[in-house]
Amino acid sequence: LVRVQVPQQVKPSQKRGFFVSPSALFSPDGVQSCSKLTLLVTVNSIACIEPAEDIMAKASTETTPPVPVPLTRWFAEAWGTFILVIGLIGAAIFASGFNAETNGVGLLGVSLAVGFAVVAAAYSVGGISGAHLNPAITVGMAMAQRFAWKDVPGYVVAQLIGAIVATSVLALIASDGPDGFLINAQAAGFASNGFDAGSPAGFGLFAVIVTEIVFTAVLVWVVLGVTDKRSLAQFAPLAIGLTLTVIHIVTIPVSNTSVNPARSIATAIYGGALPMSQLWVFILAPLAGGLLAGFTYGKMFTRKTSK
Repeated sequence: LVRVQVPQQVKPSQKRGFFVSPSALFSPDGVQSCSKLTLLVTVNSIACIEPAEDIMAKASTETTPPVPVPLTRWFAEAWGTFILVIGLIGAAIFASGFNAETNGVGLLGVSLAVGFAVVAAAYSVGGISGAHLNPAITVGMAMAQRFAWKDVPGYVVAQLIGAIVATSVLALIASDGPDGFLINAQAAGFASNGFDAGSPAGFGLFAVIVTEIVFTAVLVWVVLGVTDKRSLAQFAPLAIGLTLTVIHIVTIPVSNTSVNPARSIATAIYGGALPMSQLWVFILAPLAGGLLAGFTYGKMFTRKTSK
């Protein structure tokens, strides 16, 4: 501890390689105390200073954003999944075949809706939870060692809650629609996924399983790629949204596009017996695709150091 008498007016002092410490303490009797600091004496002033590297280390520590607590991350996942599902399924139920002699958005409109929804969700909660919004993405990230397995259950539950709340809101809106609107929507499967009679174009079980595994893997590969530290992360939501749009354009006729077990469960709840009986495919196949992508991404794209 260094204690020196200080003049009443102490001017800020600075020397090459050092900064004046803003935390210098003055005692009531006009004596300055310096602990673990270098004392700088100039013609007009005396001040405590700290090495520049110490101050820069403090500054970097003070500006580091805090890691969100689990509850905050779960809420973010639920909210993001809600945005995704209400945008996708809302477009499918209310707008895809809207009439007044064809004002419906059709397959392309629904595909764009899911792309826009995921971009909005990812930008809004990506900085909090990572915006997985999909159990297949969560397990894929964990398989790729980019997400802790211990955090997977909390994320999946949050995604399911967000998706189910979204379809429940849509069912509530539909209940006050034109006569028979909700009944007809449920009779049509409530935008659920399916094969054979549940497939929009009548595709069989094998085709649907292959479609869901492959296209979920494509989605997770893209997510892993655009969130790689070598990529431009600020464009990740756009890349993921465009990928989902293309996936929906290709696969809606085959399986009505799941690639997301939370979305499939949330619609099957209101879709009736057939979607519920076929739901197992749209839980297992997307999860298999996510695990496949997570397992293979590092082996295919990890940069190896040349000897």
